[in-house]
Amino acid sequence: MDEPVRRDLRTVLRRLRPIYEPQLFSVLRGGYAAIDLRRDLVAGLTVAIVALPLAMALAIASGTTPDKGLHTAIVAGFLVSFLGGSRVQIGGPTAAFIPVVFAVIEKFGYGGLILCTLLAGFMLIGAGVLRLGMLMKYIPQPVVTGFTAGIAVSIFSSQIKDLLGLHMDAVPAEFFARWNAYLQHASSFAPVTTALAAVCLVLIVALRRWRPAWPGFLLVVAAAAAATSLLALPVDTIATRFGGIPSALPQFEVPHIPFERTLELFPSAFTIAFLAGVESLLSAVVADGMTGGRHRSNGELVAQGAANIGSALFGGLPATGAIARTAVNIRSGGRSPVAGMAHALFLLLFMLALAPLMGYVPLAALAAVLLVVAWQMSDLESFRHLLKGPVGDRAVLLVTFVLTVMFDLTVAIEVGLVLAAFLFMHRMSEVVELQSEVSLLEEDRDGADEPDQRAQLPPGVEAFQISGPLFFAVANRLDEVLDQFPQPPAVFILRLRLVPLIDASGVTALNQFLSRCERRGTRVILSGLREQPRRVLAQMHLRPDGRQLRFADNFAAAIALCREDVPTDAAG
Repeated sequence: MDEPVRRDLRTVLRRLRPIYEPQLFSVLRGGYAAIDLRRDLVAGLTVAIVALPLAMALAIASGTTPDKGLHTAIVAGFLVSFLGGSRVQIGGPTAAFIPVVFAVIEKFGYGGLILCTLLAGFMLIGAGVLRLGMLMKYIPQPVVTGFTAGIAVSIFSSQIKDLLGLHMDAVPAEFFARWNAYLQHASSFAPVTTALAAVCLVLIVALRRWRPAWPGFLLVVAAAAAATSLLALPVDTIATRFGGIPSALPQFEVPHIPFERTLELFPSAFTIAFLAGVESLLSAVVADGMTGGRHRSNGELVAQGAANIGSALFGGLPATGAIARTAVNIRSGGRSPVAGMAHALFLLLFMLALAPLMGYVPLAALAAVLLVVAWQMSDLESFRHLLKGPVGDRAVLLVTFVLTVMFDLTVAIEVGLVLAAFLFMHRMSEVVELQSEVSLLEEDRDGADEPDQRAQLPPGVEAFQISGPLFFAVANRLDEVLDQFPQPPAVFILRLRLVPLIDASGVTALNQFLSRCERRGTRVILSGLREQPRRVLAQMHLRPDGRQLRFADNFAAAIALCREDVPTDAAG
């Protein structure tokens, strides 16, 4: 190879390394001590204890066997950490996939799911190569909240059979057909099964309230298995329904794949890729907020794609970053990808050593676990908050939610995004009309002719001006504002005189920005609010409190407020 070619290749690799290099390699190159390994092993063990019952429960709810969930957590969990762009991400099966996986298996069989997962993996790798990681963050908040809440309702709906111990065949995938089947078999209700599920649910909630550091899911599932075995309770268990869990390594095998049905499966594969991409990057953002780190979004997408391909080749399920397990990893001391890799290896050891005992786990206990997961996913607070937003955002939220519950997740996402796009175009047309009005020229004209606005700022005060609509496609830029300053300012002026409108996603981002400022001890002044943003902020209960958040009519009034604060806030 010629020297110029080698030099060009080295230049390309240098440019790509900050984008696609796995965080594991960066951690090891920066130095990795024995104490780091010890902390990561403890965190990995803790996460494995949490993931063990969840992996089985999620697989059963998806319409397959519990070992598939464990294989997914082992294979995909290892690959996500080994190749990922986040230092603390934990990968594996998640509840978001349950409705789409259940529907694919029912319609196309397990081979169809394998093909869907493979296609989704290649889509994710393609998205990472095309550097679409940043675009994933621009999904409107009403769409995300709508389908997430809809998935929560679907999970609850899918667990009625095991919660009540109904004697019936396979549960239909469609919402109305499912509840019709439940009503037809209501007479087969089993009181013992329902009582066991209720006790498990109460115990899980109690442990989460009074002993949040304990692995509540595992403790309750283990206690339920012991009670079922010792008392010979007449309830379905993993052994009675699935014949137990094989205590063997995951086998590399590819079942029959209906390649001739690729076009039919493509929409479902896109939905899996979409969910995996959004949830993994959302989890990585949450992890960044907890650790103060920065993930590599495009590298994370490539890792998620490789993990889904690996899971499919070992007969597993779709996988993505799991927010709850990632948070457990961080709280347990995990600070590098080694913790996620260790979690996968511990799960493998658990499966090999405890497989015979897992057969005693009652399905009612796993259904109780999923009920708690569904409740967490529903995020009722965010749902109620968005219902207070503008009419268009409320419509997108409710349409996405209803379509997810009653029809199909793929349709819900497509319709939700299309509605959000039309809503955005409608709002942009309104902005153009408003800007043609003369009245706008009379608003907050201060600063238009000022050569050096920063010279007016007292010490310890910083200012940032937003120009243009604060809507879902630009709201995430607020996260980067505070990172521009080496030391958090005492007072932060956010100038909004050039913001003609704000939507629900913008309010959500503004709330997150204010929370970050409060944690850093920074007070915030919003100056120059126009009529529409002021009305939406009041509608969604974001109001000045006179201390942490204040409003100013213009930049000059904001500086006057700062001069009252700076002597006490910044002087020290």
